[in-house]
Amino acid sequence: MDSLILELKEKIIETLNLIDVAPDDIDAEAQLIGGDLGLDSIDVLELVMMLEKDYGVEIDSKELGVKVFASVCALAAYVYGHKLTNRAA
Repeated sequence: MDSLILELKEKIIETLNLIDVAPDDIDAEAQLIGGDLGLDSIDVLELVMMLEKDYGVEIDSKELGVKVFASVCALAAYVYGHKLTNRAA
């Protein structure tokens, strides 16, 4: 799971062009939306598109988005759970 968390931090930085941010600067437990990174709804939309393209993960409701984007750890858990579900199918 640690490697997935690091990978997601790197993808967040790349997707949102966070030039002055390093993966170590992002606290995996900290709130993503409205937290230290200052992510807004446009940023979330870009991240949703990245997740769909790179991981085949769909976030199709605001309620799910709130849970998934609570933190990098929550995001990693959702992506990881999606991978397991797809393997079992």
